[in-house]
Amino acid sequence: MSPGAVIGEAWALYKAHWRHFLPLALVMFAILGLISLLLAWALGWVGAILGSFISILGVFWLQGALVEAVADVRDGKPDLTISETYQRVRPRLGSIFIAGILAAIAIGIGFVLLIVPGLFLLTIWCLIIPVIVLEGTSAGDSFARSRELVRGNGWNVFGLIVLMFVILVVASLVLALILGWLPGWLGAYIRSVATNTLIVPFVAIAFTVAYFVLRGPKEAPAVEQPAT
Repeated sequence: MSPGAVIGEAWALYKAHWRHFLPLALVMFAILGLISLLLAWALGWVGAILGSFISILGVFWLQGALVEAVADVRDGKPDLTISETYQRVRPRLGSIFIAGILAAIAIGIGFVLLIVPGLFLLTIWCLIIPVIVLEGTSAGDSFARSRELVRGNGWNVFGLIVLMFVILVVASLVLALILGWLPGWLGAYIRSVATNTLIVPFVAIAFTVAYFVLRGPKEAPAVEQPAT
């Protein structure tokens, strides 16, 4: 797996289907931002904590929806609407949330301890959401499955993570300069929604492309189970 080739394919998908990817993110981030503002205004610090929890859940749902969207457009055109994409992922949301939280805690501890363990875990577990969404894997099994896919390509996957980090930093700085003139809380809300809407889909696309590349043509196609 070549990190540059993965990013190139991800960028090609992003450009070709941005009209499909960006609305998925815009809807979620606009709603989450409003909910967080209203809860903080109405309930103070309790509302801020509740809003943060809802935002985490919403972002995980969005990540799953973007993975599903990438799989949807690989034939050249989207077949699912925004609502259908989110509904397709809804049965997997519990597994995505549990696996995402557990991974975040473990990776965070790894970074606090020696940094290297955190980077190692981030590398071998970077495919847990694509695995859950596209293969129907449970939260517990997704860690082993992600590591299995990464095995033999660890340095390449780590290189992809580093390149994505650099791209995210540069893109965030550029967007901050472009939108920095917006004043007050409304400006902060618009900056947050715009920045996340433009950046988050590309990250999800890149790691979903990496999943398909690492899975390879020799494996059986991923099993997609419809929402019930």
